[in-house]
Amino acid sequence: MITMLAPSAMPGAIQVVNVTLPLFTLLAEWRRVDWRGLGFGLLGRLPGTLLGGLVVLYVSTRALGVLVGVMVLAAVALTARAAAVPRNPATLAGAGFVSGVTGTATGIGGPPMALVYQDAKGPQIRATLAMFFFLSAAQSLAVLALLDRLPARAVVFGATLIPCLVLGFLVSGPLRRYLDGGRVRAGILVVAALSALALIVRGTLG
Repeated sequence: MITMLAPSAMPGAIQVVNVTLPLFTLLAEWRRVDWRGLGFGLLGRLPGTLLGGLVVLYVSTRALGVLVGVMVLAAVALTARAAAVPRNPATLAGAGFVSGVTGTATGIGGPPMALVYQDAKGPQIRATLAMFFFLSAAQSLAVLALLDRLPARAVVFGATLIPCLVLGFLVSGPLRRYLDGGRVRAGILVVAALSALALIVRGTLG
């Protein structure tokens, strides 16, 4: 939607949103962060962020979005029919790397890490991913600014969406309780699939 309304503000505007939204979750659930897993994810995320910055400069983000979207859909299909992705240093660092590339280049970097954490409990998933997304978005904003790909228009446009974030968080309580009742994995797979479809549609129609 942001791409359609203000394409010149992307991907900076969505990163302003991404760096703000996790703070609401962390205020309530920061004690549930999986710090060990977070560390491995961020270890892979840093080089991925740098590569994502180069993608913004030299590669079509639309083509990248379609490719990543197809890969995420394939991963969702496989994990929906089989056991969850094992959570270990290699998968965490790999997911962090892919998240860095796609998050910086397209603004959507959540699905890889979410798939790795799909078998964790709701509070741990929310807290760990919130901290990961906050630090990741800060990395991406820094790289975009360094490469002169963060215009003031992008920052302002992203800031105008923050009141909507606050409203959405306030009304999300019942949904969080619903998902915590044994439905977290299904919810993650649905969100990952929808994000992948958004990447494919944006890359195809853009």
